[in-house]
Amino acid sequence: MDALTKLFAISWQEATAVVISTVAIYLVFLLLVRLFGARVISQLSTFDALVAIMLGAIAGRVILMDTPVLPAGILGLGTLFLLEVTIGQLGRHTRADRVVNQRPIVLVDAGEILDAGLQRAHMSRDELASSLRLAGIRQLGEVELAVFEPNGRVSVLRTGASIDAEVLGSVHRSSKRH
Repeated sequence: MDALTKLFAISWQEATAVVISTVAIYLVFLLLVRLFGARVISQLSTFDALVAIMLGAIAGRVILMDTPVLPAGILGLGTLFLLEVTIGQLGRHTRADRVVNQRPIVLVDAGEILDAGLQRAHMSRDELASSLRLAGIRQLGEVELAVFEPNGRVSVLRTGASIDAEVLGSVHRSSKRH
């Protein structure tokens, strides 16, 4: 087999193995993000970005079984995009969304820091303070609600006007003052 043919050749067994390994590594990544929280992939530091790139390289080699064949790469990429679309569609249904996506976590409610929320979000008080400063908060009393969102970011709602239930969505508040 010459080099050009080898570049484009892939057997049905290899193609099947690429699809199976792609699905497996995608599900493992989904599980790890679910276990360790969205914080793992949001607001990456330089070190975190380097680790993410390395994980991507490792995942790519696992998916392609270290086979540098163009059809295997295209098949692996296509399978990843198909999985992403499928998981996205499942996330539109409430039951599946609970499995796929992390629920919003209340970190501050009516000016009070909720340590249980910080623990669930794998966040320190210093990281929360940073998020509050970035939102322009000067005192905890200015915060009606701070929520660790499923995308790994912290949203901050100031005191003052009441918060519409539609905006709260699936956020469950624990404070007696609302």
